[in-house]
Amino acid sequence: MAYLKVRIFEIFTSIEGEGILYGTKTLFVRLAGCPFTCFYCDTAEALPMDSGKEYTIEDACNLIEKNLEEQTYKVNFTGGEPLVQYEAVTEMAKYVKSKNISTYLESSCFDSSKFSHVLPFIDFAKIEFKTPDAEFVDSNHYANLMENALDCLKNAIASNKVTYIKIVVSSKTKLDFFKEIVEKIFKTTSKNKLSGFFIQPTFGIAEPSLDQLLKFYDLVYPYYKEVRVVPQLQKLIGIP
Repeated sequence: MAYLKVRIFEIFTSIEGEGILYGTKTLFVRLAGCPFTCFYCDTAEALPMDSGKEYTIEDACNLIEKNLEEQTYKVNFTGGEPLVQYEAVTEMAKYVKSKNISTYLESSCFDSSKFSHVLPFIDFAKIEFKTPDAEFVDSNHYANLMENALDCLKNAIASNKVTYIKIVVSSKTKLDFFKEIVEKIFKTTSKNKLSGFFIQPTFGIAEPSLDQLLKFYDLVYPYYKEVRVVPQLQKLIGIP
């Protein structure tokens, strides 16, 4: 894979702000480029496909090595949208695993075949389901997005990965759409196969009310009693 290049926006160490590994010391590898349009995106500067800097895979792995601090729990491949550069992510994840450090993929799960290519080298699989109001894709492409996310969920479970669900909600999120997503998730997998289910409220834009959050919670609880409503830690303590 010597010919392969990767565009990286930034690499930094911080505290994981989301999901089941909330609070762990993490090296974030933020890949550049995302073709999608979530209205609440908080990394807009990394969305252009020509943002960041291009590296060979060897140089990118050396950069990861240089930035790895002691006691780092995992490496998080984030974006942008890391699956846009799935072959490069696969090679970098292989390298990280060779160092006996856990790997984590922060993706929208928009393409199950690209996800499955990376999956063998990922330890923790976050499966994200976008609600229609996220404006991730238009209504003509939403059914395909859901199908891919559900396939990612199936593949992660079948591969015995530590797998959890994340759904971002806002004041725009409709209960009926949220309920439909939850029903599809639990038709695809059983509660004992999941390591968590997180409802994440938007921060600073279209924030949902407490009443809305409780209603979202109540829709998941009959299926999965360990459901949690958790905001992004990094926003609350003012870190990257």
